[in-house]
Amino acid sequence: MSQVKVLIIEDHNLTRIGLKAALQTKAEIEILGEAANATEGFKLLQMLKPDVATVDIGLPDFDGIELTRRYREFQEQNPEYQTKILILTMQNSENAVLAAMGAGADSYCMKDIESDKLIEAIWETNAGNSWIDPAIADVILRQIRQDYSLAQGEKISKTIAINAVEPELERIIDTYPLTQRELEVLELIVGGCDNAEIAKRLYLTIGTVKTHVRGILSKLCVDDRTQAAVRALRSGLVP
Repeated sequence: MSQVKVLIIEDHNLTRIGLKAALQTKAEIEILGEAANATEGFKLLQMLKPDVATVDIGLPDFDGIELTRRYREFQEQNPEYQTKILILTMQNSENAVLAAMGAGADSYCMKDIESDKLIEAIWETNAGNSWIDPAIADVILRQIRQDYSLAQGEKISKTIAINAVEPELERIIDTYPLTQRELEVLELIVGGCDNAEIAKRLYLTIGTVKTHVRGILSKLCVDDRTQAAVRALRSGLVP
């Protein structure tokens, strides 16, 4: 397994030291460097070209959201720089989350995340997948609903919405369409229901619900329920 090269941008010394120590215990992670402010972090992003940078929002000179925005602008002029940005913070307010994602962050994690989950988040981010902390997933889902409502009006047709996703995914959805029951389960997933609640509402056993969920994840080419919900909304499978 190849290593993921990581840059840590965090102003709090103890947090930075603890994060570095936790990541260094994993053979699949290589720490390239660390920065205590955004100015230094921006320089190291250009010098070291890490695979993933963990960025705190509350940096002392200019915040992590502004750093993310500036780096994305830099990338547009220098496409050989491919660092993914993983926001790692204690801020879970709607404004902070949406501002970070709007600035171009690839993933968003809370600092109280378990170390194994953080490794997973870093790995998924490096692979090009957005990793959204379950604690703030509802914020993202609400915004996606609002964006599509504003863009498409009150009537959002499935055909129009599917044109907004990648051509490869569109072909997969067309080739392996979800069954009516899977669509019902998916709608409840988007609504935030767990397996027990889905089973209760649809009069199914927990085992049957789990089977449907596995089928949904496979057909939508995603790894978890949050990603399935996001993809469902983006593709128009669930209004």
